[in-house]
Amino acid sequence: MITGFQVLIQAVEQLIANEPTEKMSADKLVWLYTIMLSATFVKLALWIYCKSSTNKIVRAYAKDHYFDVVTNVVGLLAAVLGDKFYWWLDPAGAIALAIYTITNWSGTVIENAVSLVGQSAPPEFLQKLTYLVIRHPRVKRVDTVRAYTFGVLYFVEVDIELPEDLPLKEAHTIGETLQIKIEKLPEVERAFVHLDFE
Repeated sequence: MITGFQVLIQAVEQLIANEPTEKMSADKLVWLYTIMLSATFVKLALWIYCKSSTNKIVRAYAKDHYFDVVTNVVGLLAAVLGDKFYWWLDPAGAIALAIYTITNWSGTVIENAVSLVGQSAPPEFLQKLTYLVIRHPRVKRVDTVRAYTFGVLYFVEVDIELPEDLPLKEAHTIGETLQIKIEKLPEVERAFVHLDFE
């Protein structure tokens, strides 16, 4: 996003200064086409592959690859058209790309901010966790069940009560097996089980 602001500033400065850039030689154009088209085709293939995934993280990569395809195509068109026809098309294309980049990444930041700040899980998921915990062997009472976002998955904290006369080794096993059971849920990144007695 910061790069987008820098590109925007430089493109506006170039337009204000009314300074055409130097025309590209045939060799430079060949390199430009080769590098940009190769990168674009690779990103296009990655976008097609990643967008078919059901994994949220891989789908996020798909969005990034799509963004790269769009910026590469627009950037290449602006550079070539600016070199061949009107010099100002190159900085105008850079301005359009900068605005697109800033808008796109700002939207992504806002969209993902909730996941990054630890928003509480919905009540339905907390109920599911509570049901799972209360049905675990030897659990007498559930004091607290918390789940909050950590990226796309949840961190879970559970406070349970066990019988007071339960040996430490057995209490530890109960807590550990409950932790493993919770962490097997597809929505959970990590679980913490705190043990207490009446």
